[in-house]
Order: sequence, then structure tokens, then C-alpha cells
Amino acid sequence: MAAVNYETDGDVAILTIDNPPVNALAYPVRVGLRDGLARALGDANVKAVVLICAGRTFSAGADFTEFSQPGGPKEPRVRQIVQTIEASAKPIIAALHGTALGGGFELAMSCHWRIAHRSTMIGLPEVNIGVIPGGGGTQRTPRLAGPEVALEMTTSGKHYEAEFGLKHGLIDELVDGDLRPAAIAFARRLASEGRPLRVTSRLDEKVRGVNPQIFADFRKKFERRGRGLIAPWKCIDAIEIACRDSFEEGTKFEQAAFEECRVSPQRGALQHLFSAERTARKIPDIGDAKPMPIRKAAILGSGTMGGGIAMCFANAGIPVALIDVSEDAVRKGMSVIEKNYATSVERGSTSPEDMRAALALIKPTTDYAAVGDVDIVIEAIVENMAVKKDVFAKLDKLAPRHTILASNTSSLDIDEIASATSRPEKVVGTHFFSPANVMKLLENVRGAKSSPETLATVMGLHKIIDKVVVLAGNCNGFIGNRMFQFYNTGWEYLMEEGATPEQIDRVATDFGFAMGPCAVRDLAGLDVAVMVRAARAPSLPKEERLSPILERLVAAGRLGQKSGAGVYKYEGRKQISDPETIKIAEQVAADFGIKRRKVADEEIMPRMLYPLINEGAKILEEGIALRASDIDVTYCHGYGFPKHLGGPMYWAQQQGFDKILAMMNDLSKSLGPRYRPAPLLVRLAASGKGW
Repeated sequence: MAAVNYETDGDVAILTIDNPPVNALAYPVRVGLRDGLARALGDANVKAVVLICAGRTFSAGADFTEFSQPGGPKEPRVRQIVQTIEASAKPIIAALHGTALGGGFELAMSCHWRIAHRSTMIGLPEVNIGVIPGGGGTQRTPRLAGPEVALEMTTSGKHYEAEFGLKHGLIDELVDGDLRPAAIAFARRLASEGRPLRVTSRLDEKVRGVNPQIFADFRKKFERRGRGLIAPWKCIDAIEIACRDSFEEGTKFEQAAFEECRVSPQRGALQHLFSAERTARKIPDIGDAKPMPIRKAAILGSGTMGGGIAMCFANAGIPVALIDVSEDAVRKGMSVIEKNYATSVERGSTSPEDMRAALALIKPTTDYAAVGDVDIVIEAIVENMAVKKDVFAKLDKLAPRHTILASNTSSLDIDEIASATSRPEKVVGTHFFSPANVMKLLENVRGAKSSPETLATVMGLHKIIDKVVVLAGNCNGFIGNRMFQFYNTGWEYLMEEGATPEQIDRVATDFGFAMGPCAVRDLAGLDVAVMVRAARAPSLPKEERLSPILERLVAAGRLGQKSGAGVYKYEGRKQISDPETIKIAEQVAADFGIKRRKVADEEIMPRMLYPLINEGAKILEEGIALRASDIDVTYCHGYGFPKHLGGPMYWAQQQGFDKILAMMNDLSKSLGPRYRPAPLLVRLAASGKGW
């Protein structure tokens, strides 16, 4: 089967890309386009050309596996195809449906006109895999839509609705019906009218006389979001050149920048993460189990977490009952939800109509009978096993037999929760991250008896409520929290030895975290951390040495931001260094006979991350995580690990397992058996193999 099919409808040639599943612009497609265009442009009977795609989508972009090849993609490349299109004396029309992304949208922008089905999504998501648009996207987008739109599209990597494209000049006409005949008629009309061809590279109205301050302002606004990244900054530079120099100069810069990004470590890390997100959805042992339809949901608990989960379902158009123990509780919960939506409307990320529609789908109630006609119940109440078991026993009696009973627990035993019901096959963990309406990760937790259908359904939620999903096995803390405790205690040990909170947080943010661990602890509340640690303490080995820094801070009344002092002091939200914290660390060091010293910056991230990675290796051996890449997905989408580093397990492989092994051998001598190197880590360090 040809990757590009050629046919004619009277005086219109139709080139149809047919490269399932997403019509990626792989080498055979590029060859087919080159040959098809040559045939159409050389045929005197052809007056216009339509470029369209078979299947469910227009081209969703490049075959990014080619980026890893020596020298990059083979010729012809996308930029050569678009040069042929722009040089054509005949009108070439792109007909878009599904998604037109990356190289696919660059191809469309090089055509003289673009017609799209109203449901089409467009975008330039290349930054998500560590490169910039390489087919002229940084030069054509500002010429069609202006620099502000181009800056936002290329640096965010987001998808946009066709209406957005029409409004900003990226699309010329929208259709609601059958795209193919509409595109052919559109092309024929343009040819018969003899309308002058619109060559995108020659358009200059929107790039002429642009105030350079636009770029200075955008760079300043982008500083925090773009920390440590390469590709988005190159996009900004390229668009500035598009507004200052010739198309040829801009294209030359774009190609050099694309190649620089292509060979950078960031491209490899982001491409790994992109693939990992998709692989994480695949559960090998559930066969061809199909997800159960979710037509209606119920959320138990109307606090911050429960309200956020309810918003996820309402945003997807699914009616949801929001249940709590009192009228006052549900009233407060709905008030927070309404404020969240109002904020989204103010920011322009939600329309007033969408807000009203979503709010109409959320039904607050104190009556548990509201679960009587739902397909899934998600419990988001206090983290207490006895309370949860009592609630699940009640839900078991009231919910239909097909209903999935899910717990949002962040650490408790799913099997013990399931034991309170007569349907353990329908019980599963669905660990959302707060705020649930914003955070992308959904860590699903399988119980010993969770059925394939139940697992398929909760893993399928990624499509319904727009989440990134992973599946974890059942253990204390699952994947994320079980590992994260080692990161959190790592900075306490460093403070004992002489590191300051400011130094630790600065190094962590320079590494790529949005906040340092000390500031995060203060925000969450030191008393909360101490309470969680006290509950876990009986299960820890007796010989493990725990740092008492948090406990001593709390004993001194320093609970974090809410009390005006924690690791730092606070004036309102302003964070201030506090010598009292250093005094507490010095006293702890004296109590344990620890000699304080000057801790180098380069020691800090390994000390916090290597123990976390070692625990990740244990999790892999135990089967709690199916793949190392699942851990990477968990950390990048749930815990703020910098995406451009690929996740902790990917990063570990780049560091070298021998380095991690050496540190864990040292730490286990002073901190106890939980720091002993994982057998898997020992084997990999010896073999030189990867995860």
C-alpha cells in the first residue's frame, strides 16, 4: 500500500497521506509527497491540488524515531517538501481533520490555503520532545498569526481548537460536514477565480515593524517556566529573527537550532518521557479486557481533593455526585469549586459557558444513596484505615454491583480496604495529586483481586479526564510516596552535616524543581510531615537513624508558613532565612556526634536523589512498578521532577549505576538497612546494562 495515494477529480489532484495510525511524516510519506507533487504540478490538466489524509487524523507530525538516527531524518525532509509547495504555480490546499500537529501543521502552513473540519486540533508540540519546529514553523506561524500567537504556540507545545486557528489566520475556512468534497470544491473555486497565490513565506504584514519589547517581555514572563530548557528559548530567538530579518535568514537559524536541539541530551530525555507516558498505559496481564463505560460518577469527600476530582469529571461532561457528611461541608466544597472555575474564566482558560455547564453537572449532597446509579465511586476522605473500611462497607451495600469502588488513598493497603466489601474485584486505588483539577498524574493501584475490567477502566481514565496514568502495585506509599520519603529525609541529613536550607533549595531549583524541598515542607506543614512519620515509624527497622530536625522544629512551634515559621521565617508569604533553624541542626549534629563541614553544591542532588533511585530499584524488583519508565512518568507528572531530565530512573542511568552504588554503600553504614543497595542496582552496576 502506497504511503501517499494520487488521484484526480476533474481538474483537481488529490494527494492522500495514508500512514496509520497518525499519518506521521515518515520517509515513505515524504517520498510519496515529493513524487505526487511533481506529478500534479507537471500535469497541464490539473489546476489545483488538495493535500488530505486518510483515517482519523491529518498528519500528527514527524516520525520522531528518525531524530535519533545519525544525521537525522533522510532526505527529502519536510522543509524540502514545503519549498516545493511554495514554489508551485498552482493553488495547493491543505484539508485538515483530527489533529494537525508539528511537521503536519508546518506542511499545512506552507500550502496556499487551509480548510479544516471544525473539530480539528492544531499545534506545534515539538518542544515536548526537546526540539523546535524544523519545517519552517517558527517562520511561517508569525507571518500568518503574528509573533504573540507564534511565541505562545511554539513554547507551550499545546493543542488549539480550529476556531483559534480561524481567528488568528492559521486556517482559512471551517466545515462541519464531509471534508473531502468541501476541500475539492474550495480548491476548484480558488483555481477558477484565478486568485493570486498566498505564499506564506512572502507574507510580511504581521512581522513588519514589530516592537522588539514584545520579545523582551515574553522572555521575562517565560523565565520560570523555561528554566533549564533549550528548545523553547530557541523558538523565541527564531520568531524574533522572523520579525527582524528575511525568511531565508530565519530558516537558516531554525535549521541550525533544530540540529542543536536534536543532538542535545534534552531531546533524548524528553523523547524517552513522551514514549514512557504511552507505554505506561499498557498492562501486559489483563489481556484484551475492555474499559467499562463511565456515564456517571460519585466522589465521596468535598474537600480540596474531592472537589478537584469532581471538577475533572464535570470538565469531561460526566455528571458527578459530590457527597459529604454535612450540608456545611458540601456548601464549602462547592464554594471552592466555584472559585476555581471563576479563576479559570478570569485567566481565559475556561469560557463562562463551559463553567456553567460543568457546575450544572456537579450535584452536592449528604445522601449516600446518590451512589445508587453511578459507574464509579472515588473516596477522597481522611487517611484513616478504620474510617475508610467503614465507608467502603456502606458503599458496597448501596452501589450497583457493576460499580467500581476506588480509594484516593496515598499510602494505605488497598487489599485491606477491599476486605470490607463483597466485591474486591471492583476495588482499586486511584491516587490523584492535589490540586486534582490541575495535576496530570493519576497513580492507579491494583489490589490482589482487582479484575482486568476494573484495571482497564481506571487506566482508561486518561482519555476521559485527561490524565497521565501509571499502574502501581499495593505497598505502603505505592510508587511515588514510598520513594519520595528518601528525597524528603535527604535534605535533613544534609542540614545536620552543614548545608543550609537556602543552599539546598537553590540547588534543587537550579536542577529544575519548581520549589526546593525545604520550602515545600513549609508550605505543606511540618506538623503534617511529623504526624505521617510517626505513623510510619513502627514499621521501620530499629537500627535506622532518623533525623529529628523536623520534630524539633515542630516542638519549637515552627509548623511552616501557617505559623509564620518553619524551616524559614515568614512575613506574609515572604520567605526569610532564620538562624534558629541552623542552631537546631547544629544541636542535632552534636547529639549524634556528626562533624559539621562545608557541603559542596554538587553533593546535594545526589544525596537526595540516589536513595530515592535505590528505592525505585527495589520497587522494580518487587513488581510494584512494571517498568523503570513508569517511575519516570510518576515523578515528572506527580512530583515535579524536571521533564527535560527524563525522570529519576532515566537520569540515574546517565549518571552511572556505579556512582549510585558507591554512595548507597556509604549511606547504609551510617543510616541503616533501608539504605542498603538494591540487588538490582548491584547487578546493573556490575553488568553495565540499563534498566
